This record gives sequence, structure tokens and C-alpha cells, in this order.
Amino acid sequence: MIERLTSRRAWLATPQAIWVSLAVVTVAAALLRFVGLSGPHTLLFDETYYVKDAWSLIHLGYEGTWGDDPNPAFEAGDGSGYSDTGSFVAHPPLGKWIIGLGLALFGNNPFGWRVMTAVVGTALVPLVFAIAKKITTSGWLGIMAALLLAIDPLAISMSRVALLDTHLAFFILLGAWFALLDRDGTVRRIREGAEANRLAGPVVWRRPWLIAAGLALGFASGVKWSGLYALAILGLAVVAADYVDRRRAGIARPIEAAISRQGPASFVLLVFPAILTYLVSWAGWLVTSGGYDRGSSSNPFVALWNYHRSVLKFHEGVTSTHTYASPAIEWIPMLNPTLMSRESTDDGSVGLMAALPNPLLWWVGVAAVAYLVVRVALAYARRKRVHGSDLIPMIGVLGTYAPWLLLPDRTMFTFYAITILPFVILAVVIAAKRLAEPTDPVLLPDATRTEIRHERDRVEAAAGTRRVAVLVTLAAVTAVGLFFLPFGTGWMEPEALYKAHLWLPSWFL
Repeated sequence: MIERLTSRRAWLATPQAIWVSLAVVTVAAALLRFVGLSGPHTLLFDETYYVKDAWSLIHLGYEGTWGDDPNPAFEAGDGSGYSDTGSFVAHPPLGKWIIGLGLALFGNNPFGWRVMTAVVGTALVPLVFAIAKKITTSGWLGIMAALLLAIDPLAISMSRVALLDTHLAFFILLGAWFALLDRDGTVRRIREGAEANRLAGPVVWRRPWLIAAGLALGFASGVKWSGLYALAILGLAVVAADYVDRRRAGIARPIEAAISRQGPASFVLLVFPAILTYLVSWAGWLVTSGGYDRGSSSNPFVALWNYHRSVLKFHEGVTSTHTYASPAIEWIPMLNPTLMSRESTDDGSVGLMAALPNPLLWWVGVAAVAYLVVRVALAYARRKRVHGSDLIPMIGVLGTYAPWLLLPDRTMFTFYAITILPFVILAVVIAAKRLAEPTDPVLLPDATRTEIRHERDRVEAAAGTRRVAVLVTLAAVTAVGLFFLPFGTGWMEPEALYKAHLWLPSWFL
């Protein structure tokens, strides 16, 4: 028995155990996103815009105009209700091209509407694993992050509805992953180049992963303009990281070198690829002649600029009321989550799908982000070295959440938080790692051996207590995620169980 337990523990410490676990979690995520994907058979929420836009996009190369009340016929499989007159649309076309791929492969039916969003939503799971594993250096914390995303009702519901935000979240997270990979080679090249130029260090042009990050964030912006926020914040983070790397390498003028020497090179490597992929997302509009505003200039790029001015003016005035409108400040407590669908039966059973994250995960995540902010601030105040991994969730939240706080009058919804959720999960696993680590012992200069031993025992005992608290918290968060699965999938449940999910009185009135 003991040998068998020892063997199992040894296997759990192997890379094979991690990869098998990731496969299991990813398959579970896929099942939660794909099973029953064809229901409901009606267009949900903003699917009425994006699915029909995607259908006309794959036939015209741009979004066409639909007639009056086209949904009943479209939902019945008749996709002929559009004209070749270009329609004014508020978002770039890439997300709709991706949705359109599903329509091209599977036709005009609910599965075809949603399949590509489910694919992208599933792909988020191994992607968040890869990032969590890298920044925590723990395969099992990576698995924990993947599991939390796999069973999160917001992540599930946003993978089962053909909206744009899951695609936006994927490209933002992909850009973050590429930026992390860029760090490895760049740090090494700065250290090597510092030997030849102690004043400013080298200008590093060989940064293929930074180029890849730019490509990914250009695609993010090609889904929704809010991808530009992530691009801007990442650009600032790259400059800050270059400063830190040069200072640690002994460069005499690290700030000047990072901004005026490496900064322009980093801008070219990050922003130019982003511009390229953003323009590629508009290729259908550029090479055809019927898109909205396409005829405003004989030069297609001038016409595209005119169109963008119109879209910007539209976004500045988006202040309409909506039952489920929720300003960004309300996302912290999740006061008014977006209802995607609700069905009921004669026996009182209710099936509800909503843009509501696992509430315990979300609230613990908010606390984890706050903990990391305090931890970093104290490290700076005490002139201690800051763990770069502690900054990753903070940068992610800054790029995906903070900009919305600057637009309090704009109409927005909780499903925008799907871009924030992966970084909240990363904050949870990093905070878990930090809390489980022993702190430095507090010793007086003349401490005796007995005092040193007692202090070390105290530190280890405190760390053990925190580890138990971390494990209990993660177990509770996982349990609550499983409990809220019906709100992600729309499963029917008895009325009493449905009401047990309504933790706040403002939910789904």
C-alpha cells in the first residue's frame, strides 16, 4: 500500500501527469461548451447583429443591410434577407469573419452560428494554463488556473453565444503570452550587450515574440477597438520592463536608454505588426466597393479613415438605457449580470444562461489583485526586488478593466468582463503561491541558535497554516464554480435550485 501511494505521488510530480491533467481539463471544457450548443434555436442578445453580419460578410466581403424583422426567417434557415447595401457597424470585422467561418463550414443553423466561438473559448483554457505555469513555475497551479476557467459560468456562456468578446479575450491573452516569451530572450541579450555599452546598453531588434504580440493585439483590435487599450498598456509595460532589465544589467542610464534608445525600436516591433494585422482584418471591405462609406473616397484607405471617424463618433454617443446595462464600477460586485437566455417549463423548472462569473472566484480574485498591488507597493517602499510575475495580472487588469472606468456614462455590460477573467484567475493562482511560501524570518543580529530555530519553526508553521487556508479557498472556489455551471450552460433546474443561485437580489430581475 505504501509503495503504491509513493508510486502515485512520484507520478504526480512528472510532466506526464501535468499534460494528462491538462488534456482532461481541456476535454471537460470542450464538453461544457459544445454539448447542446444548438440550443436555444433563436438568436441570443447581440447575436442578432453579429451572426447576421457574419453571414452577409462571408457572401459580400462586407456587412450588408438586412430588411425589417429578418430574424424569424433567418432563424428558420433562410439567409437571403440581406441586400448588398453596406451597413454601418460599430465594430471591426475580424470577430465576425471568425463567426462566419463556422457558418461557411456548418451552414445557417444555431451550431454554425456558435461553433467558432466555442472553439476559441475552449482554446482559452490551455492558453491560460501556459501563462499560469510560466509565471508561477508550477504545473499544478497552471492546471488550477485552467480548471477555474474551464468551469467558470461566464467563460462557458460566452463560449456558447456568438458574441465578439471571447475572440477579443483570446487575442489579448495570446498577446500577453507572446510578450512573456519575449522576456526570456530580451533579458539575455540586454545582459550580453551591456558588456559592450555600459552607458545605454544595446538596442535589441531581434524580438520575434514581441512582433508576435503585436500581431495578436492587432487582431484583438480587429475584433473590438478595446483591444487598443491592451496594446497601449502592453507597450508601456514593455518600456518599463526594458528599464528594469537595463538597471539590473548595470546600465548607467537605464531610463533614458529604455525610452529614447530601445523605445522607438520596441514601438516599431510591437505597433507596426499590430497595424498590419488590423488592416488585414478589413481586407474584405478594402477590396470590394459596396461597404458602408467605401465610396467616400477613391482611395480605399482614405475611405476607411472616414468610416473610422463615423464609428468613433458613434462610440462617443453610446449612452442608451438597457435592462442589463452595467457600468464598470458595478462589475466588481457583479450587481447586474447580463441575461443571455431564460426558459421555463410548466413544472417550474428554469434554464438560465448569463454573463455571470463564478461569484466566489470573482470576489476572491478581486481580493487577490488587491493583495498583489499592496505586495508590490510594499516591496517598492522597502526597496526590495519585485517579482515580475506579481505584475502580470495587474497589467492585464489595467488593460482590460481600467479603461472602462474612464467611461462611466457609456452603455456597457458585464459580458465585457470575459477579457478580465483570465487575469483575475492568474491573480488568484499567483496570490496562492505567494501566500503558501514561507516569509523571511525576523531575527535580531545577536540571536541565539535556539531563537533562530524557534523563529524558523514559527515561520514554517505560519506558512503551513496559510497553505491550508489557500487549499480550502481553492476547493471552495472550485465547488462554487461547479454549483453555478447551470448558469453557464443553460441547463434546466428545479425552481428551488434556481433560486439558490440568486445570491444578490439584483440578479436577473
